[in-house]
Amino acid sequence: MSENDFLSFKIPEQMAGRRLDQAMAELVPQYSRSRLQQWIREGNVLVNGEVLRPRDKIQGGESVELRIILEKEVSAEPEDIALDIVYEDDALVVLNKPKGLVVHPATGNPNGTMLNALLHHYPALNEIPRAGIVHRLDKDTSGLLVVAKTLPAQTSIVKMLQKHDVVREYDAVVTGAMISGGIVDEPVGRHPVDRKRMAINITKGKNAVTHYRIAERFEHYTHLKLQLETGRTHQIRVHMKHIRHPIVGDQVYGNRLQIPPKASQSLIDALRRFKRQALHASRLKLKHPSSGEEMEWSVPLPQDIAALLEILRKEDKAV
Repeated sequence: MSENDFLSFKIPEQMAGRRLDQAMAELVPQYSRSRLQQWIREGNVLVNGEVLRPRDKIQGGESVELRIILEKEVSAEPEDIALDIVYEDDALVVLNKPKGLVVHPATGNPNGTMLNALLHHYPALNEIPRAGIVHRLDKDTSGLLVVAKTLPAQTSIVKMLQKHDVVREYDAVVTGAMISGGIVDEPVGRHPVDRKRMAINITKGKNAVTHYRIAERFEHYTHLKLQLETGRTHQIRVHMKHIRHPIVGDQVYGNRLQIPPKASQSLIDALRRFKRQALHASRLKLKHPSSGEEMEWSVPLPQDIAALLEILRKEDKAV
């Protein structure tokens, strides 16, 4: 569908009593509810020739004319930045993001981001909100990200994320020898003082649940496998700090570097060099937004985390 096309349809009688935006979200599911609400507010939806509010109730049987506005959604410029493409088809692309790459332009990072790279490799993404990006990884977290290439695919994946139907598994190296796996169920919100950080916030935070299990245990560190039930900003990092096992190398939520007793020079050097959180999105699983087929991808640990784990294994053997 091109820019400024019109879509006409009737609201079924059985939808009587529903909110306009709710009904439209069901009748034109290729567009997100937030996008439809915006179009309603801007007068691009006529119900029996009249402009209504998103919350207005419908009677059923109304004639609706929807003006499709697909203006450019992204103001960022395309940049020729290499992407590590794990999989792609007409509906989506799965990427392995390296550490140090910012996902979306923001204050302090106006360019050189994954979004800029996507616009270069896939110019059509300029017509999709956030260039198809449906979830993010922190700048210094590496691993798998899925990007939608069409509006219907984006809407479908967003709904899957909201329903917790997307499996996102991470590897992390945390401080301390943990005894067992578990669940952290603590709300995450903005830090009350430092607005650049997140924190456990009982009163204003959003529900956040992280599952974790032990992959390897060392004398002073633990290699964890974690799964997100929700996807709050910095969720894993905040939750690991909360249970007093912050992620190695975390410059925001980690503790001051403490060298373990009798640590080898190799381990000391490795810990001092590790200036990013040892966190990697290693596995992603979802139902394909077009076919419904269950699909799964995994990528190996990046060199820096793999090397740290190898040193920890040798360290334990030497004890």
